[in-house]
Amino acid sequence: MELNGMDVEDLKAYVEGVRNDPTQADRDPVVIAHWEGGGSSRVEMDGRKSLNVGGDDEFSAMAALLGMLAACDVEVVSTHSTLMGLEMRDLRVEARGHFNVATLLGVDRPGDAAYEGISYKVVIDAPDATDEQIQRLRERCERSSPVGDTLRKQIPLSLEFESSH
Repeated sequence: MELNGMDVEDLKAYVEGVRNDPTQADRDPVVIAHWEGGGSSRVEMDGRKSLNVGGDDEFSAMAALLGMLAACDVEVVSTHSTLMGLEMRDLRVEARGHFNVATLLGVDRPGDAAYEGISYKVVIDAPDATDEQIQRLRERCERSSPVGDTLRKQIPLSLEFESSH
């Protein structure tokens, strides 16, 4: 049976498989961003998937970060709605934030170029949803969003810098 564009039985089987062997849910992506000229880059994963970021015609990297949070929570809500048997007619996640690029440009100022805060809103059209189901979906966004979890906590970030000169 399909619900919300997902095969319900396959999804439930995958969840059960992860319960039995949590390593089935491990992910170790590697992405490579290639300079495309100006401030544009092509980001590749697995040598076959790509997206363009930067420049005048694409998302900036910071807008893409908001987009990835929103897209992640679309996946969280659609997955858990499907597991609950809840049909959705529509779903969108609106994310926003403020940052200042002065330090990116080498202009000294207090602070850095990070978002000062991010807010987002989930809007779901699921006419048969109960208040309890909506609350469970909200809790899943607060506790099960890989991108949201990553943004909420401070994680180690290491940099290697190589030059071919």
